[in-house]
This record gives sequence, C-alpha cells and structure tokens, in this order.
Amino acid sequence: MEKIEHTTVATNGINMHVASIGTGPAVLFIHGFPELWYSWRNQLLYLSSRGYRAIAPDLRGYGDTDAPPSVTSYTALHLVGDLIGLLDKLGIHQVFLVGHDWGALIAWYFCLFRPDRVKALVNMSVPFPPRNPAVRPLNNFRAVYGDDYYICRFQEPGEIEEEFAQIDTARLMKKFLCLRIPKPLCIPKDTGLSTVPDPSALPSWLSEEDVNYYASKFNQKGFTGPVNYYRCWDLNWELMAPWTGVQIKVPVKFIVGDQDLVYNNKGTKEYIHNGGFKKYVPYLQDVVVMEGVAHFINQEKAEEVGAHIYEFIKKF
Repeated sequence: MEKIEHTTVATNGINMHVASIGTGPAVLFIHGFPELWYSWRNQLLYLSSRGYRAIAPDLRGYGDTDAPPSVTSYTALHLVGDLIGLLDKLGIHQVFLVGHDWGALIAWYFCLFRPDRVKALVNMSVPFPPRNPAVRPLNNFRAVYGDDYYICRFQEPGEIEEEFAQIDTARLMKKFLCLRIPKPLCIPKDTGLSTVPDPSALPSWLSEEDVNYYASKFNQKGFTGPVNYYRCWDLNWELMAPWTGVQIKVPVKFIVGDQDLVYNNKGTKEYIHNGGFKKYVPYLQDVVVMEGVAHFINQEKAEEVGAHIYEFIKKF
C-alpha cells in the first residue's frame, strides 16, 4: 500500500482526497456505502501493475474529502460534478469507470450525463435503475419493503446517526461489511441494529487493520454525509426527469454476487436476466454472477474482480 499516492484536489467547491497509483490509461474507481477509497486498495495495485493509472477518491462526505452540511448538497449532479471536476484537474479526458454499490449508481449517472468522458464501465452490485415517472422511489420502497427498510430508516436527519453512535464504530463496520443475508436489509425502530448480526469471526478478506482504518475515518467524519446520499433519493428522482427513458450508451460489464442483498431484491434477478437490463443498457456485454459471494464483492473476491476488470477494459 505504501506505493499508493495520496493527494487533495479542489473540485466543484470541495476538497477531495484522492488515492492513485500507476501510469497509463486512467481507471476511476467509485466506492459505495459505508466505504472509502480503501475498498479498492487491491484493485488499485492489480490494475496499476498491468499498465493503468488507477484512481480512487473518497467521495463527498467520506474520509478525508469535505462533507458539506446541507442534505441537498449530495445529489447525483453534485457527485458526478465532483468527479468530472477531478478528471479536469488531473487533465484526463476519458476514463474507464468502475463502480460498486452507491458508486455503481453514481457511475450510471455519470454515463447518463457525460458518456463522452467514458471509455467503458465495469459496475458491481447495483444494476441500472430506470426512472419510473409515475412513482417516487421512497413511496415504492415503503410499499414493497415497509417502513423498516434501511433506506426508509435513513431518511430522518440525525436519527440513524444517533443509532450508529450507540455502538462502537469498528463493530458497526464489521456488521455492515460482513453482512451475508441475501434479502432486503431492515432496521426496525424498536430493535435497531441488533437485528444486523455480529460476525462470529472476520472473513479471510477482511482484517482488524482494515476494519480499524474504516472506523478511524468514520469516527473522524461521522455518517451524516454518507447517509445524505439516501436522503436525496427522491430529489434525484425529480432532477432526473429530463433523462427519463435515456439509455446507457457505453460498453458495460456487470458483476454481482448471488448472495448480494441487492441481487435478491424483489424483481432484480428477473430484470437483469430477462431482458429489462439490456433494454436500458444496450451495450451490456457481460453479466457475471459470482457464486457464494455477498455484497462487498470487490473486497471479498479482490483478485477475481481485478481480473474481471482487466479482461474487460483491455479490449478498448
């Protein structure tokens, strides 16, 4: 890890922490919740050793990047704007994009807004969600999964942060990163995070040192910025109205674990495998379903994911 360089770049009104290594065509890695640039540590080394310039920022609100106080400063337009500004500052016109979880959503938005800046995309866990102009997303989540669904529980400012603060941050990170329940995540108000199991032991791909790195950054920054992404879900739906029905027009490879909670959401497998996904992502070239793998696929199967990324992007 000592070869990875760390810099701060001013972009879109914030200071963004960026980890990078290597020279060659640029690959931009976009992390998810509750993660950091660090989630891509293995892929940064893997791709840089194969002739690529690997770049992984802490997103707005995370780690060593600024966290604006306003909830409405975390829309898709802000998040993609941060990354476009970063690429401009680095003098990079086109990149290979790699996203996971919220990073996958941001990568889909990036491709909607600025396909001219993307050579190809490797996305993980979250397939492209077409906008339904008739239904607000939060109303849909509540109707399908109930008020205890984690995205619904994240909506009230300060509420879930207070619950997170009740337990040690390292323990909280273990609960999230080791979660292997292939069904929608619910956090009932009366029982809270006790419904999210503590792992009996850390898996081989996650060390105490890794957990403590995450915990140190979330202790420093808090969870409000990251949770604000979820609080902008309906606002994003409003802002995305001009892009209703627009397809993703870049080459795409999609990777997901069969134990991923997102993959096991209602209707997701059917959407991915029965033509719906391909309808909105016409240049979808490959869908990889990794058996026995849960949500944090880029960490759980770091080497395999690195190889999947490399095998795809080297074609372009």
